[in-house]
Amino acid sequence: MAKIFIFIGIVFIIIGLMLYFFKDFPLFHLPGDIVIKKNNFTFYFPITSSILLSVILSVLFYIVSRFMR
Repeated sequence: MAKIFIFIGIVFIIIGLMLYFFKDFPLFHLPGDIVIKKNNFTFYFPITSSILLSVILSVLFYIVSRFMR
């Protein structure tokens, strides 16, 4: 169980570093993400990015669970 938490922590650190150093990272700016801009209001719903992130994490957790057996 501790190995899983360490692995998840490392993944979060890598994602955080990528978002920090690569400001124009294309995740959360994909076609299909909903953006509504009004005068002083912006609504942003990253539906395509959420689906992509869900698929990637599902595959990643599947691979990790296969190695833990």
